[in-house]
Amino acid sequence: MMMKADRLHAIGDLRCDSVDVPQPQGTELLLRVGACGICGSDLPRVFEHGSSNGKYPLTIGHEFAGEVVAAGNQADASLLGARGAVFPLIPCRTCDPCLTGSYAMCERYDYLGSRRDGGFAEYCLLPSAWHLIRAEKASMETLAMTEPACVAQHAVRLSGITAGQLAVIYGAGPIGMMAARWAELFGAKALLVDIAKDKVAFAKAHGLDAVRGDQEDIEQAIRARHQGKLADAAIEGTGASAALAGCIACVRAKGTVALLGNPMGDTRLPLKLHSMALRKELTLRGVWNSSRAPYPVDEWAYTVAMMDAGRFAVQDLITDRLTLEQLPQAMADIRGGTRKIVKAMVVL
Repeated sequence: MMMKADRLHAIGDLRCDSVDVPQPQGTELLLRVGACGICGSDLPRVFEHGSSNGKYPLTIGHEFAGEVVAAGNQADASLLGARGAVFPLIPCRTCDPCLTGSYAMCERYDYLGSRRDGGFAEYCLLPSAWHLIRAEKASMETLAMTEPACVAQHAVRLSGITAGQLAVIYGAGPIGMMAARWAELFGAKALLVDIAKDKVAFAKAHGLDAVRGDQEDIEQAIRARHQGKLADAAIEGTGASAALAGCIACVRAKGTVALLGNPMGDTRLPLKLHSMALRKELTLRGVWNSSRAPYPVDEWAYTVAMMDAGRFAVQDLITDRLTLEQLPQAMADIRGGTRKIVKAMVVL
C-alpha cells in the first residue's frame, strides 16, 4: 500500500512523495496521522540546516496526532483504534539525564521529524506505545497542538508563577499565547508584549491581554494591572536581546525570568540591565522543550487531559489548513513572507 509523505531530499528540496506505508515491527505502532502542525523550527530545517543527522530523504513534522491502525508482534494489540497526541522525542533511556526522567536533555536521543520519519505523512511509525498520549474527546487538530502547548506549559511552570501573580510574556506567537492561557488556567494574570501590530491584534481578538512593546510603556502597563507592582515573573519567548532586557526591567526583585526563545544571534545586554539583574537578585531559568516524566507532573498527560476536558483551548489559534500536496509551496511562501500565518497545520 502506498501513502503520501512530505520528504526533505536536501536543503531546500521538500517534495510530496508517494512511498510505501511502513510496517510496524516489535513494539512499534503504525499511526494514521490526523493532523500535523508547522513548527517554527521546520522552516530553518527545510531551508537552512537540513536533517539533524544527515538522513535523506526524511519525512519532517513533529507536532502531530493520529490513530493506531496496526501494531508490531510485541506491541499491545488492544491499542488498535486508540487515538492521541505523539511525543516525538525518542530517548536513549540509559544516559544520566534519562535515568532521572529529564528526557529532553538525553545525550543520545532520536527524534521523529528531524532524525527519523515524522508526521507530515498519511502514516507514521511510533517506536512504542509510550509515545502515544491517549485522548478521548479532543479533535485531531487540537491534539496536534500538544507539543507546542507542552513547551508553553513547561515555561510557565519554570517561571514559578502562581495564582494571584502576574506574568509578562514577550512574544505573542502561538507558544506565547498558549503560555498566557496556561498562566491564566493556573490562576495568574498574563500580559503579552510584542512589537508586531498583527500579533497583538490577534491575541486581543482571542481573549488575551496584549500590548505593543514599541508603543507603550511596559512597566506602566504592568503596574496598572498589578496594584502598582512589577511583574512576578517574565517569559522571554523571542530570543531577541531587547526582549530579554525588557523582561529584566519589568520583573520585581527576587522575580524569575524564564528563557524560552531560541537566540536570534549573539545576546547583548546593556550594562544598566545587567546590573539591574544583579541588584534584583533575579532567577534566570533556561527552558528546553517539555517534561514527559511522571513526577512532579507529566506535562503531556496533563495537557491532553485539559484538552479532553475542554479546559485548554488551542484550535482557535490555527489560521491555515493545508494538504500534504500544498505543504512544500506553503512553507516556501511562509519563509518568503508572502503568506502570513499564526499557526498552520496539515489536516488529513
